[in-house]
Amino acid sequence: MFIVLLRFSSNKAKAPQFMDSHNVWLKRGFEDGVFLLAGSLQPKSGGGILAHNISPSDLQTRVNEDPFVAQDVVSAEIIEIAPARTDARLAFLAG
Repeated sequence: MFIVLLRFSSNKAKAPQFMDSHNVWLKRGFEDGVFLLAGSLQPKSGGGILAHNISPSDLQTRVNEDPFVAQDVVSAEIIEIAPARTDARLAFLAG
């Protein structure tokens, strides 16, 4: 399981220009079953994604394809977590 942190860079003002293509990228991640959750980092410092069911290298490739990353609107950090305990509703993540 991974947490992807997308923190705004000094090019944050370019975000509206690439928002539609970023949303298409997010939609594909959900449709592919890789993204479980996406939302804003507060206070308005970027975004975060919970991802699973993908290798670290494939996730890095996917993240690099995000228009926000490619256009330096955000910088990306991928954090890998090896779940040891989960709520029963999230047991599928422990696999």
